[in-house]
Amino acid sequence: MTEFTRDLQHSGMIARDLDETIAFYTEKIGFELAGIFTNGDNRCAFLRYGHLTIETWEGDTAPMRTGAINHWALDTPDIEAAFKNAKALGLNIKEREIQSIPSFWDHGIRYFNIWGPNQETIEFCQIL
Repeated sequence: MTEFTRDLQHSGMIARDLDETIAFYTEKIGFELAGIFTNGDNRCAFLRYGHLTIETWEGDTAPMRTGAINHWALDTPDIEAAFKNAKALGLNIKEREIQSIPSFWDHGIRYFNIWGPNQETIEFCQIL
């Protein structure tokens, strides 16, 4: 899959309280708030520190334990080619088709997820 990705794009973490999470990471740790977006009735924030971007959102129950990272996202310039290659490799793809969230970033995202060997989620994401 390295032919279809460029870099680690973001890591996903459910927030117990999104406003508290944003305040903690920006005011105490020094992250920059890269954006707040809606996804249905919920909000999602992207927090950036140097090369690391954390996607954190409300609406799901936060695990509240070590290991609370929800997913790793790899940046892909061509989601269609990456999806086709994932199928050819026999990867355990979580969705039947490429997903989209049109309200993220300026023009939305397209993505799909796979299960890793430890049931971790690995997302392949194209920012449009």
